[in-house]
Amino acid sequence: MDSDIKEEIPVHEEFILCCGVETQVLKCGLWTDLINDQSANRPKLLIFIITGNPGFSAFYAPFAKALYSSTKGQFPVWVISHAGHAMAPKGKKILTTSDDPNAQEIKDIYGLRGQVEHKLAFLRTHVPKEMKLVVIGHSIGCYISLQILKHGPELPIIRCFLLFPTIERMSESPNGKITTPLVCWFRYALYIPVYLLLKPWPVNIKSLMVRMCLRMMNLQSPSEFSLLNMLEPSCLVNVAYLASQEMMEVVKRDNETIKLLANQVLLLVNFNAVLDSAVESKADCIVNLSMFHRLFFLGLFLESILLSRALSKKTSICME
Repeated sequence: MDSDIKEEIPVHEEFILCCGVETQVLKCGLWTDLINDQSANRPKLLIFIITGNPGFSAFYAPFAKALYSSTKGQFPVWVISHAGHAMAPKGKKILTTSDDPNAQEIKDIYGLRGQVEHKLAFLRTHVPKEMKLVVIGHSIGCYISLQILKHGPELPIIRCFLLFPTIERMSESPNGKITTPLVCWFRYALYIPVYLLLKPWPVNIKSLMVRMCLRMMNLQSPSEFSLLNMLEPSCLVNVAYLASQEMMEVVKRDNETIKLLANQVLLLVNFNAVLDSAVESKADCIVNLSMFHRLFFLGLFLESILLSRALSKKTSICME
């Protein structure tokens, strides 16, 4: 019954020119143009999802539908792709904003800092200034979310949820130790075979390969949106480039920013699942015990900040 309800939830796909780069945005709900909607029933809050890497928005469509359903359709849920990770299909209209103050291209937009500026520009241009925001980041999307909080203090973000955050020492994780040499040292050597192999393939062959890959990973394809970007050479090059910057730049946790914004940040991790996975498989490529410890102590760090603030507030009230 619940799955039937989620199927009926409207999800609108748009390709928007943001900072000179076409950007895929999935908009879950009845509202697709919040800026020009002056009706009385315009929502007062937007749930904004920032993906991990690769930033294929289609994988987050079921999650967006579930969130929209859990709010009883009161608030729209939008998912934004990373710059350069999605290409509009042939014939698909790319929307532009004539009065976009950030229309000029951002330097190194496909890099980590550029992706932060890309999301900031989108929020400033396509979301009303008075509309409250709930930002949800996944994986490297958590790092981008924290940077948005840091560099966009004028944005009315009331909560920032970090889903399995990768905000420190990425190259030291088991997956990072494998990924770092590939994306940092051998990335350029991989570009040529990727272009030679994938560029000539017709769409139907790419579609078949995508379905086979998803089946091997036990993933279900969101049928309403194309996942052909998974095999688009230019998109894969940008995915690898962003990954290389993640490994080099996401090293030390930004405790100062977290401390400053602790009231807005919530960490969401299933610690039991993380610990079980770490214990059962020594060669696990996603998590290990050290990663569990980092996430656990990040949670304690957030809790200690909030507790100290609560005690300080209570003490000041008693003194008065």
